[in-house]
Amino acid sequence: MANIKSAIKRVQIAERNRLRNKSYKSAVKTLTKKYLSAVDEYAANPSQDQLKVVHERQAEAFSKIDKAVKRGVFHTNTGARKKSRLAKVLKHHTAPAAAAS
Repeated sequence: MANIKSAIKRVQIAERNRLRNKSYKSAVKTLTKKYLSAVDEYAANPSQDQLKVVHERQAEAFSKIDKAVKRGVFHTNTGARKKSRLAKVLKHHTAPAAAAS
């Protein structure tokens, strides 16, 4: 255990930041899973209502990713990569449906 006052404070700050980072990362994973399950449901049964739900889930996930980047939990490029991969999943599932219409 640290004896110096500044070292004790740094340990406390590191723990606080670790918990904050863990919370954001967990939330991003949860929202990503909800989004992917919504996309799977839409792919199985395409409808405007399902598509609306997918877009809502996507907005929630994007928002949380952006907040995590803003707070320094994720690097900027990591946030962009995560958002890009989520968008790519939706594009893959909606492209054939749009072409068939």
